[in-house]
Amino acid sequence: MMQPAPAAISCKICGGPAPLFGRADFHKSCADGRGAVLPPSGRLVSYWRCEDCAFLFTPDFDDWAPERFAAEIYNDQYVLVDPEYQGERPRRMAAMLQGIFGAQRERLRLLDYGGGDGLLAATLRDAGFDATSWDPFADGGAPPEGQFDVISCFEVMEHAPDPAAVAAEVAARLKPGGMVLFSTLLQPADIAAQGTGWWYLGPRNGHVSLFSAEALRRLWAGAGLGFSSFNEGMHSAGGAPG
Repeated sequence: MMQPAPAAISCKICGGPAPLFGRADFHKSCADGRGAVLPPSGRLVSYWRCEDCAFLFTPDFDDWAPERFAAEIYNDQYVLVDPEYQGERPRRMAAMLQGIFGAQRERLRLLDYGGGDGLLAATLRDAGFDATSWDPFADGGAPPEGQFDVISCFEVMEHAPDPAAVAAEVAARLKPGGMVLFSTLLQPADIAAQGTGWWYLGPRNGHVSLFSAEALRRLWAGAGLGFSSFNEGMHSAGGAPG
């Protein structure tokens, strides 16, 4: 007999109670705005939302090995659900980093954490930066040793089943006084009304961790860093927690 779902589970960030928020088909993606990209899979993914910090997450992928993520999510169909990830987004983010740090390029060491095929870092190297890319699926193993002045982490945190481990791993590689620059979309004010219909809640994209500003503040504080947002999608971490 199938066991009933618990009333709440523990938040991965703050440990607070997280009741069931809703369920979405595994094939629901962020590219479904004009109609479903993939047919329904019939597999439902459960999402839970913390009552204390509003972190929204699914535990359904917590026991997946990297090989399963590669086979079922980051496979040949991934470009259908995230058309920008192969070229457009890395080039756009590289241009942004050049605009921010270009004058300091000769004295900065930069790590693009979760950098996919490495296009962003390669673009920066062509522009004279000391830039390294690392991605758990493209490269495997552990991130490069040593510390970096700037760590970029674009559209990565929402893919992390264990975001606290990612934040700690990033913080350990950040030089004192350095900056983590990262993107992930904050939950909208009407998230309760939108439910699992929110476009950014896309299990087929591997979006397993969806944040509020308070959840990100607590996450980075746990890693020993302060947090601030530039807007709903772009953020930074660094310095001491406030």
